[in-house]
Amino acid sequence: MGKEFLAFLKQYGVIGLAIGVIIGGKANALVTALVENLIMPLIGLIIPGGDWRKLAIGPVTYGPILGALIDFVIVAFIIFWFAKKVLKEETVEKK
Repeated sequence: MGKEFLAFLKQYGVIGLAIGVIIGGKANALVTALVENLIMPLIGLIIPGGDWRKLAIGPVTYGPILGALIDFVIVAFIIFWFAKKVLKEETVEKK
């Protein structure tokens, strides 16, 4: 049963997937810190009052949403760049 389980892990790339999830989580934490501590303070200098976290239209606070959107765009760009430059795969071929 143990050998069969290890074969399953190798065949379906489960270990590589697990490593990717762990690295992706840490990359997300890095990007979030970058956005919260570097990018958003710069945006705060442009915004009158300077506190972007409290930006709101009526009861809707959109400052945190803006931060999450910037996080997403940065992470998506990094994934795109990694796939394009590092992997250098133009097409995915089925084994």
